[in-house]
Amino acid sequence: MADVLKKVPVREQEPKVRATNFNEVCLGYNKDEAMEEASRCLNCKNAKCITGCPVNINIPGFVQEVKNGDFKKAYEVISQSSALPAICGRVCPQESQCEGKCIRGIKGESVSIGKLERFVADWAREQGIKPAAPAQKNGKKVAVIGSGPAGLTCAGDLAKLGYDVTIFEALHEPGGVLVYGIPEFRLPKLDVVAKEVENVKSLGVKIETNVIIGRSITIDELMDEEGFEAVFIGSGAGLPMFMGIPGETARGVFSANEYLTRNNLMKAFREDYDTPIATGKKVAVVGGGNVAMDAARTALRLGAEVHIVYRRSEAELPARAEEVHHAKEEGIIFDLLTNPKEILVDENDAVKGMTCIRMELGEPDASGRRRPVEVPGSEFTLDVDTVIMSLGTSPNPLISSTTIGLDVNKRKCIIADEETGKTSKDGVFAGGDAVTGAATVILAMGAGKSAAKGIHEFLSGQAN
Repeated sequence: MADVLKKVPVREQEPKVRATNFNEVCLGYNKDEAMEEASRCLNCKNAKCITGCPVNINIPGFVQEVKNGDFKKAYEVISQSSALPAICGRVCPQESQCEGKCIRGIKGESVSIGKLERFVADWAREQGIKPAAPAQKNGKKVAVIGSGPAGLTCAGDLAKLGYDVTIFEALHEPGGVLVYGIPEFRLPKLDVVAKEVENVKSLGVKIETNVIIGRSITIDELMDEEGFEAVFIGSGAGLPMFMGIPGETARGVFSANEYLTRNNLMKAFREDYDTPIATGKKVAVVGGGNVAMDAARTALRLGAEVHIVYRRSEAELPARAEEVHHAKEEGIIFDLLTNPKEILVDENDAVKGMTCIRMELGEPDASGRRRPVEVPGSEFTLDVDTVIMSLGTSPNPLISSTTIGLDVNKRKCIIADEETGKTSKDGVFAGGDAVTGAATVILAMGAGKSAAKGIHEFLSGQAN
């Protein structure tokens, strides 16, 4: 009899093996493991795990179906709330959301909700099961800008309500951050992302790629000339931030966005793709979030010695504990309480090192985290030939600057109502990173879901 206080272990590639390939690290549950893990669920009547989920999946409902071996029914339960379960099961921070609220976790380990969601979604995909399309259209057209998690969720929910939805995507492949930002070893593109996108399209959603809103066509033109009665902006936050230190314009300095896009979307890691990238022999990744871990683990797989340079301690690392654990297992070096001061450049304008300074933690700042303070006289040089800046991103101002009457805040984020996604422009809604700045996939999905409800209420005359 298994220990009900402990999670059923999840199989993974061995660290030394996976550090040399781009295959998925986590291998997931098989049927028996999933049913055993599902049997740990207490099936609470007042299920706090649901309130911890930004898209409010009926978690006890689908978990009980897994326990009973009815995986089709489990998929149907999940699909009522989520358009991207195979993705969420892989990249959501469950430990701080649904699993963080799990009652089983009080006296033991929480139920592996994310791994069970992944199992169900993967099983449904392998069986060729797709979400049910609406019986009929209602004749109303809605445009969705961006095919990332916010846009796909909003489009899928609106399509289920009968709307004629078209997604406009700036890049040549749909998926947004799911295809350009998250590495293959965490989120396979063909087997998972592309199939989830196809599921959304099977609901009747149309996707037009290579359309840059604000250049190819504006929001005003979509509404005034193309007959769209509402628009959802889910364009994400793809504008990278830099430190402003000397040497940042040198060859061998990347934003994490560019580095990951070249690898994930443009397949630089594959020998049969002609995508140039300076892999580097010694790489410093500046930052401590999930994107920093993704960039570091990617550089490692490209053959580099990799350092994470972060100005606070491990306790303040914003990345998921699982990602930090995997990075350490694979051999990433963590230079904590360390901050860059200057990127050193040779006569050919290439990186030849990075001057850093040691830090110590002082009093808490506005975020509640202890403020890092420089230790005088502690400067040293880190021997690197490539630097990847992973300091966060902000929305590209192109859409807001080309749309009449669309208000933004001082960070260039679109101002939108949290519950409905409604913006200052009539008929235009927004959500996800374009509104909040860089956040998680599941929070973007939650925003897309709220906006779909807001759009439906607006177009059906139910809005206040």
